[in-house]
Amino acid sequence: MHMKNAMNQKQPREYLISKGIDGFFLDLNNGVKFILRFFKEAFVPPYEFKEVIRQCYEVGYKSLPLITLTGFITGLVFTKQSRPSLAEFGATSWLPSLVAIAIIRALAPLVTALIAAGKVGSNIGAELGSMKVSEQIDAMEGSAVNPFKFLVVTRVLATSLTIPLLMCYTGVVAMLGSYLNVHQNEATSFISFFQQALDKISFLDIFSSFIKSIVYGFTIGIVGCYQGFNASKGTEGVGKAANASVVISMFLIFVEEILIVQITNSFR
Repeated sequence: MHMKNAMNQKQPREYLISKGIDGFFLDLNNGVKFILRFFKEAFVPPYEFKEVIRQCYEVGYKSLPLITLTGFITGLVFTKQSRPSLAEFGATSWLPSLVAIAIIRALAPLVTALIAAGKVGSNIGAELGSMKVSEQIDAMEGSAVNPFKFLVVTRVLATSLTIPLLMCYTGVVAMLGSYLNVHQNEATSFISFFQQALDKISFLDIFSSFIKSIVYGFTIGIVGCYQGFNASKGTEGVGKAANASVVISMFLIFVEEILIVQITNSFR
């Protein structure tokens, strides 16, 4: 009798595990098909240039206040935290170079991507999810408009183009925050600070940061669009799509960060 109960409890557990694995690989397969469809639709006319520009405005300009605040605080706090460690070795003069390397190589792309994943990714997932739930996407399929090209391609292109620009802006603002802290403590001039900061920056650092930002932007756009485009029915599905867009985007961004850093370091 006890054996039968144990078997009855074991079966549902194994079934749930099996179902979860099947669901993961099904989502992975659908995601790959979604990405391949994007590349197919992106290079086939007609091109929605006006919608791409509008989405760039939505992604870029409307993110500036949050990006500005976050970037400035990042540069300021990182400099304050690094000073005591360098002061122990009498190497505070290395502070501008250290901050510049950290910001340009890692912090600017990563901070920008995480902020965009939280703000832009959730917006895309919620917007397309609500359109899916309210059957607006189905209505577009019945008209002359290609909903995938108009809704997905434009948003992914916008994030892929705009995130690198936001990354550059974040880097500049973060360096300004760092300069204020260095100037306050060492009275370093503006020109001297940036000469020291950029002295150790190579073309590879800048190039790798741009590649990171493009990859992060594409990831945020494609994940948000996929979750929104495949949202389940009901208002609960919209919330799940927005939440999944943020969580999955951030997870993939960290995975991509590890891979790109490993590839970049092999060239150094």
